[in-house]
Amino acid sequence: MDTDTCLTCGRPTDVHDRHVRFQLPTPLFEVPDWEQLPGLWMSHATPTESVMLQADGYGAFIRALLPILLEGGHTLTYGVWIGVRPAQLQEAFAVWWGDNPGYADLRLEGVLANRIAPWDLLGAPVVATVVNADETPYCTSSPDPRLSRVIVEIWPHDEVLAHLP
Repeated sequence: MDTDTCLTCGRPTDVHDRHVRFQLPTPLFEVPDWEQLPGLWMSHATPTESVMLQADGYGAFIRALLPILLEGGHTLTYGVWIGVRPAQLQEAFAVWWGDNPGYADLRLEGVLANRIAPWDLLGAPVVATVVNADETPYCTSSPDPRLSRVIVEIWPHDEVLAHLP
């Protein structure tokens, strides 16, 4: 593991280019005994492994990647949940796995379903598209000006890394 110190912020360099995967969408994370929710369905055995999930009364969610560009060419990538319409979950499910050429054209429109410090954009509209057919879709745009800034701008280390768990 790289333990060099960043010249920009003084933190170990191994915290700069890392992935942070949210276990659950925030609305479900705040529910005690979420595992017992009626109609709970996950694409895999656990929510951490899952790329899709749904729960009655809470909605349908699809995993996406939200890269945060940091100064110095570093990228912090969040594995977030996007709240989508149930019909869109079904469409995504139909093309997600295998050699289905439809996956490359997958476009998800929904809302960010996780709180990300320091921005707290829970509920902000977001568009996720497939950038690489071998990867989860990426958050690529948003009509929300704050989330749009998060997606396209380069951020100071101190503004972002200080909020990591």
